[in-house]
Amino acid sequence: MTFVEAVVLGLALCVDTLVVSTTCGLKSKFSYSRGVLMAVTFALFQGGFPLLGALIGNVCQRLIESVDHWIAFGLLAAVGVKMIVDGIRSDEGKGNFDVSRFWVICTLAVATSIDAFVVGIGLGVDNTIPQILMTVLVIAVVTFLSAMLGVFLGKRKFPIPTKWASITAGVVLIGLGVHTLYEHGVFSFINL
Repeated sequence: MTFVEAVVLGLALCVDTLVVSTTCGLKSKFSYSRGVLMAVTFALFQGGFPLLGALIGNVCQRLIESVDHWIAFGLLAAVGVKMIVDGIRSDEGKGNFDVSRFWVICTLAVATSIDAFVVGIGLGVDNTIPQILMTVLVIAVVTFLSAMLGVFLGKRKFPIPTKWASITAGVVLIGLGVHTLYEHGVFSFINL
């Protein structure tokens, strides 16, 4: 995975982080220092979950080497489709939670990082350890910046449209899955 692909993946995975942090920022008692704590927590979980998934995928790599690109595509496509469906079904009024408690922030971080774990499995079967570490670091940094942007936008009373953000992220993840197949020559019968 290249650096640009890692950034795109990080952006697609942290759309829900952006939405949640914006929603938190909209709360009048939510401070910027709490926002930094949230951003660090989200970045640790969003970076840690794909690393854990990648380690599992990397261990299984030799067993599934001939179909690893299909597994990576399937996982990315499944998460992408889920994000699109969630976007279509989204309820813009969600977000009634008390973010003054750290355990709530951790719960939100886990909830927004589960898709990153699944994507991490695909990373593990299709990338080397240095590529995985670079990708995980990029995802964590992008998530931190996204969460801080969300808090800033929330404090400015600028809500993020959950529906379109989620649908766009889903399409990007499916696109990354298709790109993985393309890199493995699945579309070699098409002369472009």
